[in-house]
Amino acid sequence: MSLLILNKRDVEALLPMPKCIELMEDALESLARGEVVLPLRPVLRIPDTSNLFAMMPAYSSELGAIAAKLITVYPGNHDTGRSSHQGAVLLFNGEHGSLLAVMDAVAITAIRTAAVSGVATRLLAREETSTLAILGSGTQARSHVDAMLAVRPFKQVMVWSRDINHARALAAELTVRHDVSVDVANEPAAAVRAADVVCTVTAAREPVLRGEWLTPGCHINAVGASIPTARELDSAAVRRARLFVDRRESAMNEAGDLIIPMREGAITADHIVAEIGELLLGTPGRRTEHEITLFKSLGIAIEDLAAARYLYDRATQEGAGTRVEFGTE
Repeated sequence: MSLLILNKRDVEALLPMPKCIELMEDALESLARGEVVLPLRPVLRIPDTSNLFAMMPAYSSELGAIAAKLITVYPGNHDTGRSSHQGAVLLFNGEHGSLLAVMDAVAITAIRTAAVSGVATRLLAREETSTLAILGSGTQARSHVDAMLAVRPFKQVMVWSRDINHARALAAELTVRHDVSVDVANEPAAAVRAADVVCTVTAAREPVLRGEWLTPGCHINAVGASIPTARELDSAAVRRARLFVDRRESAMNEAGDLIIPMREGAITADHIVAEIGELLLGTPGRRTEHEITLFKSLGIAIEDLAAARYLYDRATQEGAGTRVEFGTE
């Protein structure tokens, strides 16, 4: 049988951000309707390091497919030229179980994670927004600017990074890539206080965003921290905000941005208002113009599955990617 292989360039060419935002809406709705089997991801921790290996499986009856993302997370790679996240998404036929495709996980993760933040921003941010703050300067910073501009007409982007040279390089790139004013903030507080929407996309283990900086009416997408012992937001920021998640079970078990404030007694599990899929099915989100809203993103395997299913179908239709003989009929 024929196995499809899609590399980074293939994925980026076949999965534009506006389309991925549509796919993520459909996927999260399907999850909320109970059409997805989605176990918690097992994580293997590499001894004596901060490095991880994770497996993220999902099955969708609606998509008729199974996917598993196998990915390593090596935070120290930021200074080596390698991506901190590396791996592959494997797509299987849901009816007879055959392996259909192997796809670059870095590109899929970059696009679909930002697309989900785009869905959340479309649902929760105020209609009138002008300034976007990006805390972080890596791959997710770039893709999140793409997603944010796809759902709101921002006039200004503020970028902050712990390495100001990285922030300046990203700002220069974004100025060429998008028709928007981009400035570098020397401190995260300066970026956050000016912003209508804030995206935290750092590798920080301790808070880089504090509740005292938040402007009434702002919306936050908290993306970078994905283990119980790391967080980007302090407890005050989480407590001040009306909180939404991609999936309750994942958030309660994996999100340090929630687990640590709960352990401190700043919030309880009831602080989670709804999953994004539930908002798409009609649950109320933002209630007032002055309310602060927060989407805590962990990234879940149905997002990878939905992206992979679309990529497989489109690549097959267009003859894209590389095909090799693999397995048996």
